[in-house]
Amino acid sequence: MAKVSSATKKILWGIGGLIILFVILGIVGRVTGMFGGDSDAISVETAEAPVRTITQVVTASGKIQPETDVMISPDVSGEIITLTVKEGDFVEKGVLLTRIKPDFYLTQVEQAEAGVLQAKAAQAQRRADLMSAESDLKRQEDLFAKSAISEREVEQARSLVEVAQAGHEGAEYAVQSAEARLREAQEQVSKTAIYSPMAGTVSKLDVELGERVVGTSQMAGTEMMRIARLNQMEVEVEVNENEIVNVAMGDTAAIEVDSYPEQPFQGVVTEIANSARTTGAGTQEQVTSFPVKVRILDAHNLDSSVSGTATLQSEEVPIPVNGVAKFRPGMSATVDIFTETVYDVVAVPIQAVAVRDFNKLPSTDGEEQADSVIAETDEDAESDSAAPANAEVEDIRKVVFIVEDGLAVMREVETGISDDSHIEIRSGLDGGEMVIIGPYRAVSGTLNPGDRVEANDDGPAPPFVASRD
Repeated sequence: MAKVSSATKKILWGIGGLIILFVILGIVGRVTGMFGGDSDAISVETAEAPVRTITQVVTASGKIQPETDVMISPDVSGEIITLTVKEGDFVEKGVLLTRIKPDFYLTQVEQAEAGVLQAKAAQAQRRADLMSAESDLKRQEDLFAKSAISEREVEQARSLVEVAQAGHEGAEYAVQSAEARLREAQEQVSKTAIYSPMAGTVSKLDVELGERVVGTSQMAGTEMMRIARLNQMEVEVEVNENEIVNVAMGDTAAIEVDSYPEQPFQGVVTEIANSARTTGAGTQEQVTSFPVKVRILDAHNLDSSVSGTATLQSEEVPIPVNGVAKFRPGMSATVDIFTETVYDVVAVPIQAVAVRDFNKLPSTDGEEQADSVIAETDEDAESDSAAPANAEVEDIRKVVFIVEDGLAVMREVETGISDDSHIEIRSGLDGGEMVIIGPYRAVSGTLNPGDRVEANDDGPAPPFVASRD
């Protein structure tokens, strides 16, 4: 039994010695970096900071509508007795569209004509009275010259002449008033026939033959139809108040119409509203936006074009389209307005840019180490990065983390415009650096200068080349 116990003790001591040896080797290997040196490294995603072109885009949605859309309403009320068009018809300028029953207005013309004749008869009577008074005055003046009558009688005759003259002038004005009423009645009759004010397409027809309509002299009147130039269409979109400041007249745009999902269209901004439209005022859903009109430059609705009108210039349509689109008012569309473009600038993915409070950066083991992990762009940036005496004051700056020798190095940057994926770096990077773009939690807060990092991706993606297509 003693021999067995002694052998067991030897085995146990041998196993214990091996365990201690492995622990010592592990500690030495970790300290010397032989193995396990990257076990505390933060796994990050990286991408190259390329030199590329960036186009700032404002995206908004809206409806297609004609640039010129005229609402036709009658000036007089009555029954429609003639309707020569139907919805979708193309009409030339001056073509009869509809006619309203004129009987009532013809009666008013006859009454006005009778009024004119009556006023002229009264004028003739006043003229005769004036002539009689003037003859009587002359006779009285002759008698007064012969001292046959008194001066008072002459003055009375002169007063009668003035009264007769005033009556004649009043009769003249009555004739003018009657003639004006006659012209008004005749104009009312002429308004019973409605003609097209321009060449275009009947885009909307809201009345039928025999229907009664109300004239615009009585409130708003009845909207009978709309005449539109369908070969000159535009998109009216609502641009948010935070983005309207970036939109300018003449900005180019890419238009996507829901009815033509595979066919892009080109546009240009032609009108920007000065007054805002507010929805949900006084609630948490309040939205303030500005209407913006974008003209569609690509040829469309050619069967609705007007012969002899101006055509689009070929240089305004840089991208050919597959076939001619048929747009209808009210179609939904999404517009990307290209507000600004910069060429050959350093850019990084948007998620690579973070903000840091320089007064709350973690302290390092020495000034030399701090200088090696917080890289400044120039001497001015270095002087600006000094922490103020009052540590409670925030010093918020935009930064980008890059990878150098396995460490996260923070670079303060100045940003410019951005597109859907990248943002312009005006200062702080030279281009070609490997920037850290993820994970989001690390970039936005937990990653600190000097942290050991390890890229978990297969390598940087090739530089993205912007396309205006």
